[in-house]
Amino acid sequence: MPPTSTVDRPSNVSEALARGRLGIPSVIFFVLSAAAPLTVVAGVVTTGYGVIGVTGIPLAFLVVAAVLGLFSVGYVAMSRRVENAGAFYAYISRGLGRPAGVGAAWVALIAYNALQVGLYGTIGVAAEPVLDRIFGGHPHWSIVALVAWALVGLLGLLRVDINGLVLAALLVAEIVVILVFDLGQLGNPADGQVSFAALSPDNLFVPGVGAVLVLAILGFVGFESAVVFSEESRDPKRTVPLATYLSVAIIAGLYALSSWTMTVAVGPDRIVAEAGEQSVGLIFNLAAAQLGDTAVTIGQALFLTSVLAAMISFHNTTARYTFALGRERVLPAVFGQTSPRSGAPRAASLAQSALGLLVILLYAVNGWDPVVRLFFWGGTTGGFGVLLLIATTSVAVIAYFARSAGGENVWRRAVAPGLATIALAVIIWLAVSNFANLLGVAPDSTLRWALPAVYPVAAALGVVWALVLRSSRPDTYARIGLGAASAAAVVKAEAPASAEVTR
Repeated sequence: MPPTSTVDRPSNVSEALARGRLGIPSVIFFVLSAAAPLTVVAGVVTTGYGVIGVTGIPLAFLVVAAVLGLFSVGYVAMSRRVENAGAFYAYISRGLGRPAGVGAAWVALIAYNALQVGLYGTIGVAAEPVLDRIFGGHPHWSIVALVAWALVGLLGLLRVDINGLVLAALLVAEIVVILVFDLGQLGNPADGQVSFAALSPDNLFVPGVGAVLVLAILGFVGFESAVVFSEESRDPKRTVPLATYLSVAIIAGLYALSSWTMTVAVGPDRIVAEAGEQSVGLIFNLAAAQLGDTAVTIGQALFLTSVLAAMISFHNTTARYTFALGRERVLPAVFGQTSPRSGAPRAASLAQSALGLLVILLYAVNGWDPVVRLFFWGGTTGGFGVLLLIATTSVAVIAYFARSAGGENVWRRAVAPGLATIALAVIIWLAVSNFANLLGVAPDSTLRWALPAVYPVAAALGVVWALVLRSSRPDTYARIGLGAASAAAVVKAEAPASAEVTR
C-alpha cells in the first residue's frame, strides 16, 4: 500500500477559499447589498428627518462619502500588498502589530454579527404588508425570521458566486425601484417648485449635525467588505480598488439623490414633521400618491428583499472573518475549514447561523421588541464598531507605509489616510457624544455607554489573547495576519511532528 500521512486533510475539508469566482460586478453586489439601499432610504433617512430633525441629510451623505473616499485611498493601496479575508484584522495586524490585530478581530466579530443578527429583528415587519396583501394576514415575526434564517444559512454553505447571483437579482430590482420612486417625487414637487434647500450647508451644520453624520456613515457600512472577498476575486489587485471606489460613489449618489427628492416631494419645511409622523411609511405613501398601488406593492416587496440581501451579504462577510481567524489558529482550527466542493467557509458559516437561531429564539420566547431592541440597537451598535475599525485601519495604513513606502506616493501612504483619520476621529467623538440620541434612549440610560463600551473591552481581551499566544504558541502568533500563507505554514509546521507511515 502507498504510504499515508496524518497531515493529509480529510477529503471533505480544505483551508482555502475558492479562488477566481468573483469579478468586479459580483463584489460590488456583495458590498451594495450590505449597504441595503432601500432599507436605508425607507428607514434610516426617514428616521434621520423625523427623530433628529435636521434637513441637511443629503449633504451629510456627500460629506461622509468624501471622508470614506479619502480612507479608501490608503485602504486599497494596502490591499495590493495584503490579501486576506480578514481585511481589517489583517491590515491592523500588519500596521499596528499582532496584538492590535487580534483586538480588532474581536471587535469585528461582534460588530458584523450584531449587524447580521440585528436584521432578523426587522424582517418580520418588512414582510407584513407583503404577506397581508397575499394572504390577508401575517404570522408572528419570529416565523418569518426563521424562514429567512434557513435561507441565509443554506446560501452560506453554497458557492460564493451563487450568492453573488442571488444578490445581483435582488439588488438591481431594488435600485431600479428607488430610482423610479425618486423620479416620481421629482415629478411632483411640493408647491409646484423643486427646492434645493436640503443641499445647503446651512441646513447641515446645526445642532444635531453629529448624530446626522453618524447616521449617514451607518448607511455606508458594508462598503469596506470588498477586501473580505479578495481571496475569491479573479484579479484582486484590480477588483478590490474598483469595487471599493465604485461602491462609495454609487451609495453616495443614490442616498443623496433619494433623501433630497424626498424633501422636494414633501417640502423642506414639512419633511421633519411628515417623517416623524409617517416614519418608514413615508416613501411608500408618496409612491402611492404619485405612482399608484402597484408601485407600492413592488416597493414593499423589494423592501423585504433588501433586508434579506443585507442578511446574505453580512452572513458571508462574518463567516469569512471567522474563517480567517480559524485558519490562523487565533480561533479553533475547525473554523478555518472550507468545503472543497463549494469553497465556502463551512464551519464559520454554521457557527454564524447557530448564533442567529439562538438570538431569534431568545427574543421570541421572552417577547422582546425585535425592531427596537434587536434591529435598531444591534444595527447602531454594529455600525459603530465598524466605524471604530475603519478609523483604526486608517492609522494602521499610515504605520504600515511608514516602515516601507512600497512604491506608493506620499498622497496614498500618508496624506489621504492622515486626513481620513482626523475626520473619522471627529465622527467617533460625535458618535459617542450623541449615542443616546442614536439609540433613542434617555441621556442617563446605561445603554448610552454600555453598548459602545463593549468594543474597548473586546479589544482589550483580544490583545490579552494575542499575548497569551505569543508566550504559549509562538508559531501561531508568528502567523497572525498572513492569510492563505498561514495555512501553508501550519501544514509545514505540523508535518514533521505528526507524520506517520502505514504499510
